[in-house]
Amino acid sequence: MLRDIFTHTKARKQDQRKADFQRALLHYEARLGGEIFGPIPKGGRREFFCLDEHTWVWHEEWKDEQGKQHALTTRYDIRPNGVVKSQGDSVYQALTKEEAHNFYLAMQAYVEKVNTELQRIAQYIA
Repeated sequence: MLRDIFTHTKARKQDQRKADFQRALLHYEARLGGEIFGPIPKGGRREFFCLDEHTWVWHEEWKDEQGKQHALTTRYDIRPNGVVKSQGDSVYQALTKEEAHNFYLAMQAYVEKVNTELQRIAQYIA
């Protein structure tokens, strides 16, 4: 009985460490993804990341000239018939041809930047 409790507790701790690592990695990738669009304005925040194989997220926070804080999150869903986006509470809408092209370029830049950075980090670990 005590052995079962110990084994279960150990497995839960391992699962929690794995979840914490995956969450930290996602935040790191999101920050890297936000950098592919150029410098982030002071007081702002920008993230671009791949949540799963069908979902990408762009999030940006900034202050306007009056110092008012703004935030906008755009979710891109890749579907069999194309890519759709949703911002805030709005309904999904198909990307225009230009948006689709820009989204494709952003995905490529993201994958290249994240892979390069993770390979660089892996060199220090190995």
